[in-house]
Amino acid sequence: MYFEDFGFHPDLMEGISSMGYVKATPIQEQVFGPVTEGKDIIAAAQTGTGKTAAFLLPLLQKLMTTPHDNHSVNAMIIVPTRELAIQISQILEGITYFTDISFIAIYGGNNGTLFANERKALSQGADIIVCTPGRMIAHLNMGYVKFSGLKYLVLDEADRMLDMGFLEDIMRIVATLPAQRQNLLFSATMPPLIRKLAHTLLKNPIEVNIAVSKPPETIKQQKYLVHDAQKPGLIQHILKNNASGYILIFCSSKQSVKNLYALLARHKYKVGQIQSDLEQSAREQILLDYKNKKINILIATDILSRGIDIEDIELVINYDVPNEGEDYIHRIGRTARAASTGTAITLVCDKEQWKFQKIEKLLGREVECGLVPEELGPAPQPRINNNEGANKKKKFKPKRKPNKPSPGA
Repeated sequence: MYFEDFGFHPDLMEGISSMGYVKATPIQEQVFGPVTEGKDIIAAAQTGTGKTAAFLLPLLQKLMTTPHDNHSVNAMIIVPTRELAIQISQILEGITYFTDISFIAIYGGNNGTLFANERKALSQGADIIVCTPGRMIAHLNMGYVKFSGLKYLVLDEADRMLDMGFLEDIMRIVATLPAQRQNLLFSATMPPLIRKLAHTLLKNPIEVNIAVSKPPETIKQQKYLVHDAQKPGLIQHILKNNASGYILIFCSSKQSVKNLYALLARHKYKVGQIQSDLEQSAREQILLDYKNKKINILIATDILSRGIDIEDIELVINYDVPNEGEDYIHRIGRTARAASTGTAITLVCDKEQWKFQKIEKLLGREVECGLVPEELGPAPQPRINNNEGANKKKKFKPKRKPNKPSPGA
């Protein structure tokens, strides 16, 4: 279906068109109707399926066509990271350009002026609040937040929030909200804890399942078996063949980000880094420089695996193997967006081979293995199965009884 077929408000439709949205994705087709009708939704949908617009557009339609309290927060979208909060607010800025909808993103790391703006919105009213749990708790502790008119609650990346330990914060926030409200829960996966949360918060929800446990076929996947000491040299070898491309490199720790950034900066690559030691203003500027192509290589921790939406990333490199298969899928899903193609390369050191084997099991196939350049020295040998024999039953061997001493000994 096309967006013009859904009957959106003309001012909202103008914003949709200006953003270049033409045809709805499967999740948008399945969610628009029930949300507009006031139904609660639990949706399994990965990043890249169009889920953000799936909840934003019908939410905006309802705010523009039904009465609501202008002196209270009307809708709240809770997200796990500041990067995702910023991304959603940027999408809102484009879609609502021709409307009078008010919104604000509330997340940690901001200065005093922005905190004052957040306080004003929470005490005097705003149509939509996009927030991280910790920052919202900080405002709630000060006693001026007005949720009496709230009608809509969205939990985005719910599984990620639970992984990050935000369940208690979420429940505390929910306890301050009116009981009569519409609830939308979006999650990439549906483990038992998410279903338990949904059962607690949602009322007779409609379930939508768009999630897949495999990356798009348009992503060419490759792995290199390496020793840790070979990683810096291999990265430079890979980048020589992709020097002008749009590249995103994921590391599993901020120290790895810092070290790799220092290396590539020394070799004059146009590179930026995003990790938790940077001030929020610096992170936002680096991300803006990346989007505007002032830099073409961005190194980051998993903080960006679900919080960046750039369509022309050509290459994703996993400098370290992610801990979970779903994290791998989210990382490499940053490329091959909007029906394009892309490449994902993972550097697998000897001690991480077992982790990558679990990922390959999730994928249902073995990922193609590239050849480490000879000048970097011999690479580790592949391990056929690190868990081989782990589940085999051990043969029972009775303990030998000590020989009885002969009488009179």
